[in-house]
Amino acid sequence: MAVCSGGWVVLKLCEVISKGMNHSSNSKKHIIVVGAGPGGLTAAMLLAARGFKVTLVEKAGRVGGRNAAIERNGYKFDTGPTFLMMKFILDEVFEEAGRKSEDYLKFVKLEPMYRLQFDGVVMEPTTDHAAMLKQLNEKFPGNAEGYWHFLEREQERFRKMYPCLQKDYSSLSSYLSVDLLKAVPHLAFGKSVMDILGGYFKQELLKLSFTFQAKYLGMSAWDCPGAFAILPFVEHAYGVYHTQGGLSEISEAMAKVCREYSVDIRLNSPVKQLILDGRDVRGVELESGEKILGDECVLNADFGYAMNHLVPPGVLKKYTPEKIEEKEFSCSTFMLYLGVDKIYDLPHHTIFFAKDYRKNIEDVFQRKVLSDENSFYVRNASVTDPTLAPPGHSALYVLVPVPNLSAKVDWAKEKKAFRDKLIEAMETRGGMTNLRQHIREEVVLGPDDWQAQNIHLGATFNLAHKLSQMLYFRPRNKFEELGNCYLVGGGTHPGSGLPTIYESGRIAANLICREHNVPFVSKNTQV
Repeated sequence: MAVCSGGWVVLKLCEVISKGMNHSSNSKKHIIVVGAGPGGLTAAMLLAARGFKVTLVEKAGRVGGRNAAIERNGYKFDTGPTFLMMKFILDEVFEEAGRKSEDYLKFVKLEPMYRLQFDGVVMEPTTDHAAMLKQLNEKFPGNAEGYWHFLEREQERFRKMYPCLQKDYSSLSSYLSVDLLKAVPHLAFGKSVMDILGGYFKQELLKLSFTFQAKYLGMSAWDCPGAFAILPFVEHAYGVYHTQGGLSEISEAMAKVCREYSVDIRLNSPVKQLILDGRDVRGVELESGEKILGDECVLNADFGYAMNHLVPPGVLKKYTPEKIEEKEFSCSTFMLYLGVDKIYDLPHHTIFFAKDYRKNIEDVFQRKVLSDENSFYVRNASVTDPTLAPPGHSALYVLVPVPNLSAKVDWAKEKKAFRDKLIEAMETRGGMTNLRQHIREEVVLGPDDWQAQNIHLGATFNLAHKLSQMLYFRPRNKFEELGNCYLVGGGTHPGSGLPTIYESGRIAANLICREHNVPFVSKNTQV
């Protein structure tokens, strides 16, 4: 239940009294950040570096959210993201916090970036353009010109669109900005990523080699807006990175910077609800009953979950539970985290495509059923990073796109059979002979498990990235429904994926600084 205006006054008075009315402790604006995922950590780090008092509350026992680590008896796995793209954004937010990312993290640029395993054809995309052309000429002759057109045309699209991803869209005037007007001709209205790639390449498998990145958005390449053809360009232009110890180390590094700036990080502190004064957020009430009050609130929770559970009933108009259900959400993922007592001869990243890839994709996104044959992704990071497992062992991360919980799939019944089928596919199609005999640790997460972690419908990539749910039409970083409330993470602008989530944290921090007339220096790279 919302705290009334009178209750807010009493709570604030109690807070002042509890601090002994020490003027210096009240001289800074107090920002409460809910959720220590990548977006919340970015915002907390930047705001603390710019002089704000920051309290960061996190329901789990460690930072990171879906970017946290899972550890089992010497094996370490990233929970979610495993590809670090657009590393320059991460470098920038560290620099804006007065730090250098390389002082906290050891980066490894992966070359080739990954392996794509089709039925009878293997591709290993790389940022080495000469090596890439050699592969194309060997496996898909006659496509060299299309490859150069792809690089040239998508670079121009990226240059026009990137500034639009850095805007806040808190008002209609920002939506009608000069940058966006310049980008409009490049948005490819009415075309999918598959359509755009068809303008460069003719063979289906080659097009798929440049369109599977739609999985970062939890969408089908046949439905994903054509503007997202910039994703494969970004990989080919800037590369894909790993951080030693796993990408979870990025969140740990951000938390370290936060602590250096005296951020109060409160782990094991789940939030029950926001404290409201009318439609303004004044703080948060924890499940323990403790109330924490502040001047602004940054919300880094799953969007659907937050709207349905953290906002007192009857307050929201635009994002009521009924209207949330009308939104389109991404697919979910079925995950295996396997501690194995050997190291398989696989690259760091491998994507195995189903023979009938389109049918598999349509099963996931349209028919919303489990496929007879699945595409799946394996990260074999131990070939690059020996810190993730005991000597001679490996930590395998396996992901299968599956329908979210809007589908009528009984995961309590299907999970074991799905797991066994996936292990068999890894042994046969993946070449991991006798895998089941070598498993020493295992964690399984399905859509129902994601939902149990407060992820609406188990949709691991949050709101779908169709044009009607993007930019001004996506929940905004300065939340339009509540005052003193800012959104970060995959469910707000600019969208899901680590680089864009970092950008959401930076946008929110910049908005709060402008609100309180706190100067800051932006390190945004001009591309």
